[in-house]
Amino acid sequence: MEIVDYLRVARRRLWVLLGLPLAAALAVGLFIGLSPQRYTATCYVAAPALVGGAAAQQYTGTQAASQFVAAFKAAATSPRVLDQVSADTGVAAGTLRDGLAVAQVGASSQLTLTYESAKRPTVEPVLTATATRALAFLFSSQVNIATEQVQAASADVTSATAAIADWEKTNKVSQPDKLYQATLTEIADLRQQKLSMEAVGNSRAVAAATTALAAAQKRLDALGPKLPDYQSLLAQRDAATSALSQARQGLQGARAQAQAADPAQVASVGEVRAVSRVRALATTVPPAAAAGLLLAVLLVVVLELLSRRAQPAATAGSPPVLSRAA
Repeated sequence: MEIVDYLRVARRRLWVLLGLPLAAALAVGLFIGLSPQRYTATCYVAAPALVGGAAAQQYTGTQAASQFVAAFKAAATSPRVLDQVSADTGVAAGTLRDGLAVAQVGASSQLTLTYESAKRPTVEPVLTATATRALAFLFSSQVNIATEQVQAASADVTSATAAIADWEKTNKVSQPDKLYQATLTEIADLRQQKLSMEAVGNSRAVAAATTALAAAQKRLDALGPKLPDYQSLLAQRDAATSALSQARQGLQGARAQAQAADPAQVASVGEVRAVSRVRALATTVPPAAAAGLLLAVLLVVVLELLSRRAQPAATAGSPPVLSRAA
């Protein structure tokens, strides 16, 4: 087929090529025009103190801003947060999921939380509750985890200290490590005294130093086998104390982040406004008309194929024409 043939077909099926797109556009326009007025507002979340900076923060590095936005979006649309917002506002979780949208502002750590609904009084409460619950989900939970870690580390320190006290009670000796070092120092001093007394020929002082050395060596021999167990208990207590210190630092950082994520400081809700029907028509009618045109073209192709198949069949079924010669 040539272009002329296509134009001839298009002219013959013009009612289809124009009717379907117009019908689709009209249907969409009527649907938007007759649907209830919808309202929307935007909540701006700007929390630069939560992104970048100290390595102890949750979101650091070159992708920190994108990670924060992605985490906030996942939190805002998570079943747990939606259920909490639904309980706060009385709006069904499914309605919240359909009306909420999170977007990043450029490449910054700021983001916008938008909600659209046919019920104007619910727009601002939903945005406020969603921002509050999502921020709490991201940062307040870290405080709870850090608090549990501090409590666990504190319990370990208490347990290690009690084990040391029980050991000292069982062995009837207090701080054997320090006592062992003191005994070693005493033995070194006694040996020095003994050498000095031997040098001046003081036999009585030498005998006294020898007796004291024997007593000190006996105490040292008694402490020696016990010392490894005691030092192991000390190492456990030191490790637990170090873990407690780190846990407290983590709790301090988590509390600082939770304070920096205070919704009253980082979130602000804009004015509730009516959704423009003109904009909705401009964004929906052209795609509907294009879809109608595509459907019309396909329909014309089908009609032409059917008509071409029908023509040979009609020709084959007609009676033969007799020639004049016959």
